[in-house]
Amino acid sequence: MNSLCRRCGLLVRPVAARINVIPKATVSSKIQWRAYFSFRSSPMGFRIRESKISCQSILPSSRHRFSSFSSPLKSGTGVIRWYLRKLDSHPFITKSISSSLIYVAADLTSQMITLPSPGSFDLIRTTRMAAYGLLILGPSQHLWFNFMSTISPRRDYLSTFKKIFLGQAVYGPTLTSIFFSYNASLQGESGSEIGARLQRDLLPTLLNGLLFWPVCDFLTYKFVPVHLQPLTNSSFAYIWTIYLTYMANLKGVDMN
Repeated sequence: MNSLCRRCGLLVRPVAARINVIPKATVSSKIQWRAYFSFRSSPMGFRIRESKISCQSILPSSRHRFSSFSSPLKSGTGVIRWYLRKLDSHPFITKSISSSLIYVAADLTSQMITLPSPGSFDLIRTTRMAAYGLLILGPSQHLWFNFMSTISPRRDYLSTFKKIFLGQAVYGPTLTSIFFSYNASLQGESGSEIGARLQRDLLPTLLNGLLFWPVCDFLTYKFVPVHLQPLTNSSFAYIWTIYLTYMANLKGVDMN
C-alpha cells in the first residue's frame, strides 16, 4: 500500500507542477491556459490537456458597460474638437456664426419673457438679430479682441484693466449705438427718431452695462485664450442681449 501511494505521488507532482493557476492580477491578459486531468483506461494513467481561456469571455458585461458610458463623452469631445478646428481654419466666419446663433437664442428668450402669448414670436425681429450677430457683432469681436491682444498681449492685472477700460470707453458705446441705430432703421424710423432714441436709451443702457460687463471682461481677458474670447464674450452677451433687445424694441420716441 505504501509503495502504491509513493507511485501516485510521483505521478501527481509533475502534473501539479504543470497546472497554471490564474491569479486575479493577471485577468487583464488576453489568453490564459487551464490544465485538467482525464483518466485513461488504466486507473494510474493520467493525461493532461490544455485549453485556452479568453479573458474577454470572463468580463464581457464590464467592457460593454464602460464603452456605453464613454460614448457620450466621446461625442461631446468630438464636437468641441470640431469647433476648435473650425476656429483655427476659418476663425472669422466661425466667430460670426457663433455670435449670430447666440443673438437668435437671446432674442427668442427675450420674446418669451416679454410677449403676451408664447406662440406670437416676431420672426422678422429674430432675423434682424441674426443678421446683426453675423454681419456686425461677430466680425467686430474678431477684430477687437485680436487688436487688444496685439497692443497689450500680457495678462497681468494692469494690462487686463487697461483692456476693460478701453472696452467700456470705446467698444461698448460704439457697438451699442450701432445696435440701436441698426434696429431702429430696419423698423422704419427716420434719422431724427433714431437720434431721439439714442438720447433716451443709450446712456441708461451704458450705465446698466457698467454693473455687468467689467466683471465679464475681467474673466475674458484674464483667463481665456484670445481665439476663444469672442465666444466667451458672446456667451456673456446672451444675458445682456435679452435686456438689449428689449430696450431696442421699445416704442420709438413721440416726436409730436
